[in-house]
Amino acid sequence: MSVAGQVFVLSGPPGAGKSTLGKRLRQRFADLAYSVSLTTREPRPGEVHGVDYVFVSREEFLAKVASGEMLEHVEVFGNLYGTSAAAIRQSIDGGRDLLLEIEVNGGLAVKRAFPQAVMIFLLPPSPAELEARLRGRGTEDEPKIRGRLERVAYELAQARHYTHLVVNDDLERAVEEVATLLTAERLRLERRWPLVAPAWGL
Repeated sequence: MSVAGQVFVLSGPPGAGKSTLGKRLRQRFADLAYSVSLTTREPRPGEVHGVDYVFVSREEFLAKVASGEMLEHVEVFGNLYGTSAAAIRQSIDGGRDLLLEIEVNGGLAVKRAFPQAVMIFLLPPSPAELEARLRGRGTEDEPKIRGRLERVAYELAQARHYTHLVVNDDLERAVEEVATLLTAERLRLERRWPLVAPAWGL
């Protein structure tokens, strides 16, 4: 018997470690689907098209928005980011849990469309550590770094709309905590019962 999948939203300020933690989760849960966001920004060193992001032109992106393909989209520092509605629906209708690593506005849009989504907010241990991580990436100039730091207060204010908070001061512990959330959700009675009931003639 097929059971609908769940949507897991992972958000947090830049430097929180969303991408690193997400990769570790996908290695641990081989059946976990992953929605690759679209963006108009240029790839950073090491990023792969179709794996880290789907990199498209601004014209392509806006055409998808106009056609209703995007569940959510946002512009951050001149670059557009968004999530395909069809990709989410295809995964959960097919019984696969889906992980989304997206910024807070996108996360809240997903929550409006899928109220049952598990909303996880990831946070570095301190403002100083967040800034150190941003500078350590070496991928952005000073104005962009300052802009990201200035936006952190807004992102923190949105954390109250999430259901779980994980502090990424130790990657291994953060991975374990989020993995626990995934496992607990999969053990919910409403998800497990349809799978075990037939064996008991129920």
